[in-house]
Amino acid sequence: MEKAAHRRIASRSRIASHRRAVGLLGMLGALLALMLAGAGPASAHATLNSTDPAQNSVVATAPQAVTLTFSETVSLSSDSVRVLDPRGKPVDTGNPTHADGKGDTARVGLNSGLANGTYTVAWRAVSEDSHPVGGAFTFSIGARSDTSVSASALQGAKADTLVAALYGTGRTVAYAAFALLAGVAAFVLICWPAGAARRPVQRLLMTGWTALLASTVAVLMLRGPYERGTGIGQALDLSLVRTSLDERIGTALAARLLLLAAAGIFLSLLVGQLGQPPAPPVAAATGGAGEAETAAAGADGADAAEAAELRELEQRAAERPQREARLGLGVAGLVLAVAFSATWVGADHASVGIQVGLALPFGILHLIAMALWLGGLAALSVALREGVGAEVVDRFSKIAFGSVAVLAATGIYQSWRGLGSWGALTGTEYGKLLLVKTGCVVVMLGVAWMSRSWLARLRSAPAEAAEVERAEVPEPVGAAARSEDPVRQAQLDRQRAAVASAGRERGLTPTRAGLRRSVLVEALVAVAVLVVTTMLTNSPPGRVASEVQTGGATAGTAAPAPQTEPGRTVELKLPYDTKGRTPNAKGTATVTLNPARSGPNEVKLALDDADGKPVDVPEVQLAFTLPDRDLGPLPVALTPEGTGRWGGTAQLPLAGSWVVSVQIRSSDIDQTTPTQQFKIG
Repeated sequence: MEKAAHRRIASRSRIASHRRAVGLLGMLGALLALMLAGAGPASAHATLNSTDPAQNSVVATAPQAVTLTFSETVSLSSDSVRVLDPRGKPVDTGNPTHADGKGDTARVGLNSGLANGTYTVAWRAVSEDSHPVGGAFTFSIGARSDTSVSASALQGAKADTLVAALYGTGRTVAYAAFALLAGVAAFVLICWPAGAARRPVQRLLMTGWTALLASTVAVLMLRGPYERGTGIGQALDLSLVRTSLDERIGTALAARLLLLAAAGIFLSLLVGQLGQPPAPPVAAATGGAGEAETAAAGADGADAAEAAELRELEQRAAERPQREARLGLGVAGLVLAVAFSATWVGADHASVGIQVGLALPFGILHLIAMALWLGGLAALSVALREGVGAEVVDRFSKIAFGSVAVLAATGIYQSWRGLGSWGALTGTEYGKLLLVKTGCVVVMLGVAWMSRSWLARLRSAPAEAAEVERAEVPEPVGAAARSEDPVRQAQLDRQRAAVASAGRERGLTPTRAGLRRSVLVEALVAVAVLVVTTMLTNSPPGRVASEVQTGGATAGTAAPAPQTEPGRTVELKLPYDTKGRTPNAKGTATVTLNPARSGPNEVKLALDDADGKPVDVPEVQLAFTLPDRDLGPLPVALTPEGTGRWGGTAQLPLAGSWVVSVQIRSSDIDQTTPTQQFKIG
């Protein structure tokens, strides 16, 4: 009979689990369909919208300043905009400012008496989502001329290698520390209040708080060198720290430090309130054993029921202070968790682009769900070692399931918002990292399913399902003092080691040990998820620059163009496919340069469908990049010349292996950027 009952319970549990899974899949499918129905182009990092003087233009007289206008607010440093003459000599006055106080502009003054010729503008700024961006373009005074610009004088958007590595490590540690701090605190409040009195749990909480403090300070110190592309030696420059504090991400980091002070008070209350032994029931304190025996022997059934109800009320009254403490601490912990999450979300991808009002709360939910799951795994690993029962594991299993559901829903939304199109999933660095993260999460879910099987075994074994009470083993007499007898001292040392080992390993039954191993594997995969998450936040979603960086690999599918001769016309054919359903979604982009040489080049762009007929598109952008010299992308201002035809002028200042990229958008959500390599000189 008992086995049959166990089988019925297991069958009901499987049915309930399947229903939850089907419900979750239905909810995610509906959410995905809703988002794709209203999909639009997603915004990435700041992009350069316009310049004054215009890119590739020829002005009659020397301008007094160069003004850049971006797609969003940018932060500037003392060398964010540099202007170089044809010989590579700086001709700007330095210290660029926002034009007319507008945050999406950058203006730098020019020296007087500039000679005729072609000038190169190299710019570097920090976009509103806290990521550095950069590029270059040219304009000419009087007439175009050849120019030889030193590549070392140009600024790209790349940080120093060591600084970038340390900065990324600091951000990863901050994510992990937040997950540990918030997840362990939630585990204690919801699943295992008695854990607040255990030393290993207290060490986990203190580790999370300390690591978050150290990583926040490190990221704040490294922010200045990271933005400016300078070396690690600038990390201690207090002027850079002050500048960083004036930016959005600096404000977020400062707020996080203040929140850590509040979190320290919260942790002391958590351990102080829940770490105390529970108060004894009132009946036990006033009635005594004799009264209980009398009630059991002489009372009839009604009196026994009344006595049981009274004892239950007394027990609730004794537990009320802890319940109230847990409720108050839970509310305070939730407020802190939301505030901590906002310090990330408010200074990252969610804070700019489309649907900011929806992206911000979704980002906060994503981070909190991540902390509940990953931090809870660390706490569960310790709890199993301490001998918790199946009831505690069951509570966390429900929390983990809800966290996974929230992670899936918010993750799908964030992915759609960051990618903007299905083609970006495999065509950009952001999309590839997203696939890696998805794979890691799938592995975590597989390991979590194994953990559920271990949990089922724990439930089915009554002797193991109950929580193990840790008995305090008294220290042997004389153990506190050092013995002069070496043999006796060795015996005392062995006794101490045996007592410590017994207290540590008592809760690890074979089933608990198997469950703990599964949880540890899940936690290790979680570390990989956090690393990939940090890389995602540092990757521009869908930028043309990422396509150009991989242009060599893309162009490798076709034979590279031969070295051109001065004055020779070059025709480059770039097949494209935006994966859309409109007639203009697939065809060939033809770029013609005449003459193909260093200096000014007349450019023609033609878009034809598969049948060779001209097609028009809502948006097309043409740019040239010289990867070997870290020059570009240099956009070309295109003028329509009929259906599917555009013309313009490209200023290619140096000889070398150039990469041409054509960004083509055939609809609101379908976009691609084919690239091809060619040589000049």
